[in-house]
Amino acid sequence: MRVLFINNLGGGFADFINVEESTNIERFFKDKMQGEQTSDHLIRVNRQPVPREYVLKDGDRVTITPTKIDGAAC
Repeated sequence: MRVLFINNLGGGFADFINVEESTNIERFFKDKMQGEQTSDHLIRVNRQPVPREYVLKDGDRVTITPTKIDGAAC
């Protein structure tokens, strides 16, 4: 199935990608954001925050935005 993936880490990008049926958002994050921690990102599907168990559907829009920016002052 196909989802729109919007990655706001660094320069960011948006692209349609294919994912396996029954992929949940936790698995998707681990596959696409290797080396990153879920606790450091806001993960939304169709503009809404979702739990890690959320199973992606064809046509979903996944947005991953960092909540911490390296080098930024608090």
